[in-house]
Amino acid sequence: MVIEKLLPLLGSFRDQVVLVTGASSGIGRETALTFARHGASVALAARRRDALEETAAAIVEAGGRALVVPTDVTDARETRAAIATVRRKWKRVDILVNSAGILRPAAVAELKAEDLDAMLRVNLFGSLFMMQAVLPAMRKQGTGSIINVASLAGRRGISPLGGYCATKFALVGLTEALRTEPEAKGIHIGLVLPGVVDTPMAQHFRQDSRMPNWPSSLDMPSEWVVAAILLAVRFGLREISVPPGAATLEIIGELAPAISDALIRWTSAAGQLISRGSKPRSTRSRK
Repeated sequence: MVIEKLLPLLGSFRDQVVLVTGASSGIGRETALTFARHGASVALAARRRDALEETAAAIVEAGGRALVVPTDVTDARETRAAIATVRRKWKRVDILVNSAGILRPAAVAELKAEDLDAMLRVNLFGSLFMMQAVLPAMRKQGTGSIINVASLAGRRGISPLGGYCATKFALVGLTEALRTEPEAKGIHIGLVLPGVVDTPMAQHFRQDSRMPNWPSSLDMPSEWVVAAILLAVRFGLREISVPPGAATLEIIGELAPAISDALIRWTSAAGQLISRGSKPRSTRSRK
């Protein structure tokens, strides 16, 4: 496992208090479990209490410390209440990982306003509200780390993820702006930009006919993203793509947009060919 190989580099997070949003599944859940294994006290935030309780039970069973904090990150009052709950329990919040996110695919010409609004509320405003809630405590402490899990789709638009890309582009800009503000002085602000990750979100939307026919065998394991999050915190990294170097296409896009567009079309077509070739013979169409 990638994370196991990085253990000597990461060291211990004992005496650190971590709050992870989206901790009920996917990247958020794996992030919470990993921080707990490294000694941190972990607060779990998401809407589904039952799923959070399962994550907490796994942490406690392994000898860790967990606090379930059911939270709708789209509600600013609930995010403030979540931070207050964690501080009452453990007196501080040292690390915030904004991992909550949703995806509703659609071509731009067919994108519904209500779907874009729903993605904005979770992917952008959810992170904004959490950052605003935790910043006063971190400023008072004089230290802290905020990691926003954005996406490579926040650096390069791709169909049928136009709306999702828009929310992640906005999150990237918000994060970069915060790093320049006096309110964030002494606080580490990091971005993690993953590609396609093997999570319940990806598995669910793979069934959507509008999604690119990309083989699941090429999805990254969530532990790669978790490793990037912990590395970003430990070494104060401002931005890290997953896998490393994946942002090359974004650089090409800035220099030569036409070439970038062509590469994306070619990559999508190649993915479809690979996907068809990887299907069992019994499921292939016959003439």
